[in-house]
Amino acid sequence: MIVREQPGSFLLVKQHDHALASGEFARHWARKPWPLEPTLYAVAQHDVAWQGPDAVVRWNEEAGRPYSFMDYPSEPKVRAYAAGLDLLEAEDPYAACLCSMHYETLVRRSKSEAEARFGEAELSRQRGLQAAMSGEELESLEYNLRFLKLCDGLSLFVCLNEPGQNEHPPPYPEGFVLDGQEFEPVWEDRGTLRLHPNPFSEPFDLAIPYLLIGDDGREMESSTLRLRVTS
Repeated sequence: MIVREQPGSFLLVKQHDHALASGEFARHWARKPWPLEPTLYAVAQHDVAWQGPDAVVRWNEEAGRPYSFMDYPSEPKVRAYAAGLDLLEAEDPYAACLCSMHYETLVRRSKSEAEARFGEAELSRQRGLQAAMSGEELESLEYNLRFLKLCDGLSLFVCLNEPGQNEHPPPYPEGFVLDGQEFEPVWEDRGTLRLHPNPFSEPFDLAIPYLLIGDDGREMESSTLRLRVTS
């Protein structure tokens, strides 16, 4: 879950719904990645592994709040990661390699033994997948990983910030940068966002489902975050 804390409540966005929004940022990016379809698929599906864990709200009793993707217990998290990557590998090996690289970099600095084992297993997966790639596909991986992370961060920004707020989301505290170009989110109003400079080919709309629960864990509302991204 992505958890936005509010007075007396928590706004929850499922990780897969956030990833689909990441895919919208990617799909409307003016500079198209290559290979196009596998990369767009990877961006939109990079959190498919969270569909199982996010099926129910798991409460962190110690913290008095729902678990988020930042503090979710390591063992069930990496089991879900591995299962999700297995599904992606069966659908699109290039996309699976990108998503594996994304997850492996996220756990690289973890002190958890489970996450360390997962990281080693994913490096092995990547070597196997890359052995079947062309030279051009291999050369594209690092740029496309950075592109995936940028779109991931932009979607997290939308999910975690109230309109008008500009906090950089974890795990991207340095902001939104791609190959030396920094992109600054600018709120036009509560329902309209743009990036400066503009990287998009056209304006587009985001619709991200969310669940609102009270600080006692009681479900209060299900609705949708709606946002216009201008170009």
